[in-house]
Amino acid sequence: MSEELERILARLTEPDNAVIQQATAELKQAFKDPAIIPALCALMTESQNPQVRQSAAVMLRLRVRKHWKKISPDHRESLKAVVLQALQNETEHTVRHSLSQLSAVLVKHETPDRWPALLALLNQSTKSNNPQDRQVGLLLLSKVVGSNPEPFKPHYKQLLQLFGTVLQDLNNPTALYYCILTLTAITAYTGTEEMNLMRSLIPKLLIALKHLIQADQDHASEAMEVFDELMESEVSIVVPHIAEIVRFCLEISADVSLSDSLRVKALSCIAVLIRLKSKAVLKHKLLQPILQVVFPILSAAPPPGEEDPEDEENDTEGDSENPKHFAVQVIDTMALHMPPEKLFNQLLPFTQTCLSSENPYERKGGLMCMAVLAEGCADHIRTKMLSSMLQTVCRSLSDNNQVVRSAALFALGQFSEHLQPDVSKFHAELMPLLHGYLSAVNQTKIGHMTKAFYALENFLENLGPEIEPYLPTLMETMLSALNNAENLKLKELAVSAIGAIANAAKEMLVPYFPPIIESLKGFLTDTREEMRTLQTQALDTLSVLARTVGKEVFSPLAAECVQLGLNLTDGVDDPDLRRCTYSLFSAVSDVSPDCLAPHLTPITTVMLLSLKSTEGVMAHLDEDKPFVLLDDDDADDEDEEGDDSVHSLRFSVENAYIDEKEDACDALGEIAFNTGVAFQPFLESSFQQVYELHDFPHEDVRRAAFGAMGQFCRAQHKVWKENPTEANHQALHKLLQVVLPCFLEAVRQDRERQVVMAILESMNAVIKSCQGEALQAPGILAEISNTIKDVLKKKTVCQDVGGDEADDDEQQAEYDAMLQEFAGEGIPVLASALPAETFYPHLNDLLPLIMSKAKPSCTEADRSFSIGTIGETLHSLVGVAGGSAVAGRLSNRLLPVLVAGVRDSDAEVRNNSVFALGALAQAAGPIVASDYPMMLSLFSNLLSKESDLRVIDNLCAALCRMIMSHIEGVPLEQVFPALVACLPLKEDMEENKTIYSCLTFLYSHNPVLVQAHFHSQHAQGLAQHHTKEFESAVMSLPDEQRNKMTLAVTQS
Repeated sequence: MSEELERILARLTEPDNAVIQQATAELKQAFKDPAIIPALCALMTESQNPQVRQSAAVMLRLRVRKHWKKISPDHRESLKAVVLQALQNETEHTVRHSLSQLSAVLVKHETPDRWPALLALLNQSTKSNNPQDRQVGLLLLSKVVGSNPEPFKPHYKQLLQLFGTVLQDLNNPTALYYCILTLTAITAYTGTEEMNLMRSLIPKLLIALKHLIQADQDHASEAMEVFDELMESEVSIVVPHIAEIVRFCLEISADVSLSDSLRVKALSCIAVLIRLKSKAVLKHKLLQPILQVVFPILSAAPPPGEEDPEDEENDTEGDSENPKHFAVQVIDTMALHMPPEKLFNQLLPFTQTCLSSENPYERKGGLMCMAVLAEGCADHIRTKMLSSMLQTVCRSLSDNNQVVRSAALFALGQFSEHLQPDVSKFHAELMPLLHGYLSAVNQTKIGHMTKAFYALENFLENLGPEIEPYLPTLMETMLSALNNAENLKLKELAVSAIGAIANAAKEMLVPYFPPIIESLKGFLTDTREEMRTLQTQALDTLSVLARTVGKEVFSPLAAECVQLGLNLTDGVDDPDLRRCTYSLFSAVSDVSPDCLAPHLTPITTVMLLSLKSTEGVMAHLDEDKPFVLLDDDDADDEDEEGDDSVHSLRFSVENAYIDEKEDACDALGEIAFNTGVAFQPFLESSFQQVYELHDFPHEDVRRAAFGAMGQFCRAQHKVWKENPTEANHQALHKLLQVVLPCFLEAVRQDRERQVVMAILESMNAVIKSCQGEALQAPGILAEISNTIKDVLKKKTVCQDVGGDEADDDEQQAEYDAMLQEFAGEGIPVLASALPAETFYPHLNDLLPLIMSKAKPSCTEADRSFSIGTIGETLHSLVGVAGGSAVAGRLSNRLLPVLVAGVRDSDAEVRNNSVFALGALAQAAGPIVASDYPMMLSLFSNLLSKESDLRVIDNLCAALCRMIMSHIEGVPLEQVFPALVACLPLKEDMEENKTIYSCLTFLYSHNPVLVQAHFHSQHAQGLAQHHTKEFESAVMSLPDEQRNKMTLAVTQS
């Protein structure tokens, strides 16, 4: 059989498809004979042709992998012996490689302890004096350990000692390479007892990598992944050596003679260290050295005759291996993870030098840097530097170099996205510039136009009512682009911009609605392949229109939209298109849920398929590609691939499929909530699938899954409220008992701040909706309070815990502060869901953590958050049983903080303090009567010098709360005229209701006083200026008060 088999295997490597197919068919036949195993063993050791030896090893590996149980015990034993013998005799590297992979598959079935000969060979070869033997031993080691790291655990100590020796074998780069790959493979499985050994290897590892770089950059680039593993699975190993690692990575990053992929690895390693250990990076004074290396990279000119990828006309955003791109990401990561003051002090000089340079690429670098600071340092920029940064961007928009103009557009887009609402105030300066770009829409290169639209969209989206004067010109430009453009890309940009315009204009867009819808329908029914991205965009914009133009206008189209969406998901297999139909379905569920109800079966079916699908998620296992066609089609019932532990699989995920899963979760949650009872038959299956994703590798999918789980709880609560049966009640509790513990576990354990913020937000929404029902389970209230406490004390995994750095609490990254705000928002939510006495012990624990952020040395954002949370909590106590007693008990602790807040230099802090004092008076009433004189004099003082309109509005409302809560404590003859003089409210219209309630309350107590000071012009002024607010406020009053109020207005 061997000769026949040798001929077949030899023909498999010929460059002729017909020959290969014929040989494959013969091989399938040969595999039916059990004697194939010994025959392949013979070829693997005896054939003269290295390609045949390699093919034989690969065939055996496929056989062992798929059909181990069918191989007789004798054949198994002889195979184990033969492969080790072959390894020692083989001279060709490619064959050794395949033999090592065959050994790896055998180990999977046999475990190392059942194959002592393997351990003996590894031991002997890796310690041999012959460098060649050591290489083979380490190759074999890297394959058998790399594919099954866990069974080797008992040998880790020995292995790490071996690595300590091998890493010093600097003249044997191949040995270094396999040694580092093995180290990478076991890192995730090491336990505490190996930690010290691992730590001691780091300095040797750095020297070995330097030598490997000299010998083979591709190998070095792969070996650099050891740092990713170390940082992701056990960052504490790295922390003591953080300075050496950063310096090593900086050397590589700065060396332009090295490959892009190596430099990118080094830069991304620096970014990960900043993400995980920003405090250590600052403590070791590494910020300055990093900036010194990163700035020249991000502002370098491309090679002569080339452009940066993002400046090329057909930029496909595929700049993955570009050091420049990663250098900008390092700055982005700093902004997200470092305190802004510390970062800006060192960063600004670099940025300013770039911006004032003669070299356009340096100016571009400065702008890119400013652009990526906007997300992480938003508050700092908004409050301290916005106008100067915007001036720079505006100047750069008219730079004589297009590369600089493009970067300025990118920066403006980033500012518009992250620095709201402040950026919108500059619309008079910015809109003419942006519109100038659009008027040249037909002469400009489309690549540059795309950037102009990006900036315009982000700017318009947040403009709100201020968009009105620009609307006619904008819509004229967009509609003409839709009708005339031959260019599909331009149509796509215009369709997208209309979505952004709709978000700002809302009902003002109605006059333009018919022509827009005509165009969109045309795009959505065109089946040509090249229309795909335009259709995706059209669906997106249609969803925005559904939510913005008003139910009356959109409802007549709802049913047709659902049908359009279903036709597209049926007819086209494209994850982006499906994702946008999901968003459309959820928008329709918001406007007209009844249209969606009849179609829930097909809609949920396709969405659940998206959630289950593993498409686009690729597990990379080390395989020899050419032999795929031999992977037996007669797939066997013993599926032995399922036991690959996730750690040994490297997942890479295609973005479109990730986005599809994310949007499917978001949409299912919203549809469940909006369609209520109609969704009941689908709730359990939807919940199962979404729950499965709570530990998905990609954070956007986890975030969406947690959001949807919260929506399902709220949906079930709504159904129970509308239909209070025992079954509905039980279903609600069954959900809550799974969801809340899952939320709390993830808040503590998830590594991504964004995910944890989303969970806290989702949990707050569940408790807000379900109130006390959510807190029935024994111990759950304490669990939630303790979790909030952990976040406020920075004890969760995503808050860089376990560091040995001294923590100066005053300064932290804005996102870290934001995470604590999401946790703090849970406190008033809990306070309004429970009797005050039940929550009091927990509130007592939480308050000191909140109050500590009101100190004068804290940032404005922290002070505002602290006092805002206190105010909202007091406001919650107004509506719950026992609230006034608890508010009274807290007043002595809270008053000093709130009084200091009224005198704060920041308007938002003053505003929140005034609101909190009003809420305290409203909650505690007569209990704080003795504090009324002090509060009134404080307010009178403030009123005499306050210029911020919102603060004045809140002051009026606070006085009203004091009056209604304890009228005897307020000298009305002095206070009421001062109050009336400040009306009508100018900014905080929400408080009109408080004002009107107080007026009717006073009118019933003291009509003479009201008539004396509240003249007809006040009443009519209020009723005219704020007709809507006036009517809705009056309508929300109890009947008796409403009649009095109407009477007062008509009589006075």
